[in-house]
Amino acid sequence: MCYRGNYQLLGGLAAWVEEPVRSYLNPMKYKHIITLLCAATASFLIASTPAQANFIVTLQQVGSNVVATGSGAIDLTGLHGPSPANGASAIVPVAGDIVTGSGNGTLYLGPISGPTSFGTGGPTDANSSTGPLVSLLYNGGITSSIIVPSGYVSGTLISNGAIYNGQSFASLGVTPGTYEWTWGTGANQNFTLEIGTSRVPDSGSTMVLLGASLFGLIFVRHFFFSKRPRSSSHQIP
Repeated sequence: MCYRGNYQLLGGLAAWVEEPVRSYLNPMKYKHIITLLCAATASFLIASTPAQANFIVTLQQVGSNVVATGSGAIDLTGLHGPSPANGASAIVPVAGDIVTGSGNGTLYLGPISGPTSFGTGGPTDANSSTGPLVSLLYNGGITSSIIVPSGYVSGTLISNGAIYNGQSFASLGVTPGTYEWTWGTGANQNFTLEIGTSRVPDSGSTMVLLGASLFGLIFVRHFFFSKRPRSSSHQIP
């Protein structure tokens, strides 16, 4: 079988198509048709899988706490270093600084371009953190740097997080919105902070692809059922 995993609907329909195709074609033609069906299914899965983004930190209000979640890749091309560093999760909105995770890291200097702040709040340490150290230290645009985990290989995925107990966006002094800092034009030569925002929903292209795939599978089944010899007692399901 060429279909597995989360896309059970499309895979199930492909299996539904197999039986009439198998009964009508000789083995070589059957193999060719099923290969095309597999290719179509694989194309849909690839097209509907979102691409990996740059490193993004999201700040969300969860109950009485503010939760920071970081995930993505960082391309260190264009930055200068390395220098040893260490730290723990914290936030300084007025200076444009945010740290997620904790531990030892490696510091790379800019130049980095972006907003000088993402609010008016001063320094606040997180109560807990998970994952390795990653930080954007913009320092109001005076000196800017990125810290990645010790031994980090440029372009590989990282995930981490932090929790600010008993805090809100207002108490932290952050302004909801999306902020981006860049040090080049590459796909991962940027650092994004999303405060209280949701990812852009699917524009409809995935549904169009799914609809086209379903229509194609139904057409193939109908075509081969109409060609296949049927006894008078046979009923099409």
